[in-house]
Amino acid sequence: MKLLESIAAASLQLNNRVVMAPMSRRRAINGVPEDMVATYYEQRAGAGLIIAENAAVSPSGLGYANLPGIYNDAQITAWKKVTRAVHNKGGKIFIQLMHTGRVGHPLNLPGGGPLPAPSAIGAGLEIGTPEGHLTTPEPQAMTTAEVKEMVQLFIQAARNSLEAGFDGIEIHAAHGLLIEQFLNPLTNLRTDEYGGSIENRSRFLLEITSGIAAIAGANRTGVRLSPLAALSSMPLYPEELATHLYLVPQLNRLNIRYLHLSDQSINGSLPIPKAFIRLIRQLFSNWLILAGGFTPATAEEMLRQNEADLIAFGRPFIANPDLVERIRHRFPLTIADKATFYEGGETGLIDYPFMDQAPVTA
Repeated sequence: MKLLESIAAASLQLNNRVVMAPMSRRRAINGVPEDMVATYYEQRAGAGLIIAENAAVSPSGLGYANLPGIYNDAQITAWKKVTRAVHNKGGKIFIQLMHTGRVGHPLNLPGGGPLPAPSAIGAGLEIGTPEGHLTTPEPQAMTTAEVKEMVQLFIQAARNSLEAGFDGIEIHAAHGLLIEQFLNPLTNLRTDEYGGSIENRSRFLLEITSGIAAIAGANRTGVRLSPLAALSSMPLYPEELATHLYLVPQLNRLNIRYLHLSDQSINGSLPIPKAFIRLIRQLFSNWLILAGGFTPATAEEMLRQNEADLIAFGRPFIANPDLVERIRHRFPLTIADKATFYEGGETGLIDYPFMDQAPVTA
C-alpha cells in the first residue's frame, strides 16, 4: 500500500505517507500547552509526520480562547515535552505557526488590546470569550513598521520551535487567519508595499517563508494554503486562483520542503479543482500534501495517481490514535465526538481507544 510506504528527502525521513493534519484542540492555559497535549501527540506518533496544532507567534495572535503559543520560555518548555514524547516513539513532528489577525476577540488576548490586521475590516464572527460568545470587533490596521515587526515575530517563533525540538515548521497561510487576510484584496486595502497588486499582497507570506527557511532550513519548512475555502468569514475574490498560481513558483524558488493544500469542500466550501492541483504539481518541485476529507481508500488512489506525495488526515486522527495501524490492518475507525474538539480536558483528547482496547463505535 503506497500510503504506508516511507518517503525521504535530504535529512527528513518519514516512516509512511500518512500526515496528521494540524487541528486546533485548545488545551492550553495562558498559551502554555497542558501536559495532556504531550500524551495526545505521543499516542499518534505512528503518523509519518505530525503537524502540531496552530501556535500563535505573539500574544496578539491568541484570538481564540485556550490557544497555545510559541513566543515565551514557558511555552517552549511545554512544547519540549511534546517533541520528546513523539521522538521517543520514533515519530516526526512539525509545528504550525500562525496569527489569528482579525479572527478573535480582545477578551482572549493577554492584557486585552486591539486585534491587528492588514486593514480595519471586521470578520463579523461569533467567537467564544470568558464573557460568552461575542462578535469579533473591527481590527486595527497595522502600520508598515508593525507588518515588518510581525514578520520578525514569525521568524523568532521558528527559532523558538527549533529550540523546543520540532523537526520543522509549517507556516499557516490558510483558513482566513492573518497571512491569508493579507493575500485577499477584500480584507487587504493597504496602499503600501504589502497591499494592492498580487505581488504586494503576497509579500508578507514570502518574507515570512524566506526568513523561516533561512533559520530552519528549506527542507524543514512548509506552507499551508486553502484556495477557495472561504473560512473564518474570508470572502472569495476573482483572482484567488491567480494569486495562488503566483505564490507557488515563488515558494518553489525558496525550495521549501512542502506545500500543504487544505480542501474544505467537506465543510461546504468550493473544492480545489483537480486541474488546479495538477498545475500546482507541475509548478512545485518538492512534496505536495493534500488534506480534505480523505478516507484510506481515496488517499491511496490519489497517491497512486501521483496527484500528491502525502495525504493529511484530520478528524480520523482525533478519534483513532493508532490510525496508521488501523489502515494497515483494515480495522474500523472510531468516530470523533465533535463536542470535545475544542474543550473537555482529557476527555475527547487522550481517551479514545486503540485497536486492542474498547469496542469501536463505528
